[in-house]
Amino acid sequence: MSKSERRWNVVAHIVLITFSAIIIMPILWTLRTSFASEVIAYEIPPRFFFKPTLENYYSIFVDNNFLHYFKNSFIVAVMSTLISIPLASLAGYAFAKYNTGGDKLKFLVISSQMLPPVVLVIPLFTIFMSFRLVNTLRGLTVSYLAFNLPFLIWILMGFFEGIPRELEEAALIDGANRFTAFIKVIFPIAAPGVMAAAVLSFIMCWNEFLFALVLTGADSSTVPVALAALQTQRGVMIGKLSAGVIVAITPIVILSLFIQKYLVRGLSFGAIK
Repeated sequence: MSKSERRWNVVAHIVLITFSAIIIMPILWTLRTSFASEVIAYEIPPRFFFKPTLENYYSIFVDNNFLHYFKNSFIVAVMSTLISIPLASLAGYAFAKYNTGGDKLKFLVISSQMLPPVVLVIPLFTIFMSFRLVNTLRGLTVSYLAFNLPFLIWILMGFFEGIPRELEEAALIDGANRFTAFIKVIFPIAAPGVMAAAVLSFIMCWNEFLFALVLTGADSSTVPVALAALQTQRGVMIGKLSAGVIVAITPIVILSLFIQKYLVRGLSFGAIK
């Protein structure tokens, strides 16, 4: 490696380290604040070394019933993902391999994503009131399905386009019908892409705030709504909020660590044909 190449290599590493620090520092600061008492959390200038305490975590779970909101978020995210992935897989494969409905139907599906959620939430609230789905986890799951399904269909359509059509034709020659060929041949090949779509679906449902705020009540609120409630008339309860944020992002971090290999493979699936 020449001198100029080494110099540019050092510069590239410095830039990457700088941007990585910009990304990780807010998370580390939130983690630090979650272990600080309310007095220390509000100190200016901030104190970097102090005796850590678990009172913020104890308070959100005991005083704010955070475990209940955590359970609601988990149920809604899992149920929405389990329902949306099979539907999106079938629709994405039909669009990718058979051009079902033509380009007009494809555009109609993706056009639903062009409307901002704030435009849809009030009509959705009115409809849910008629069916008594407001303040229920079922209603919130349905709303997430309507919002995430078009996005997942387009993601999976790109994955299925990367699978050779000859594989399905070989299965049909061996006596399988189209549905059996999809389940036993195509779907296992596309599993990394489907896994990536499932992770994205779970994250979108877990982080969603607007629909959860409007369509839920005290019994069915989710983690983002519970975190927003920590802003009171006395101000933001920064210690409890930091503890709640750490608890909220923990499942996403753990999920990413376990399926990182499949997620990276899935996101790149179909990029090279």
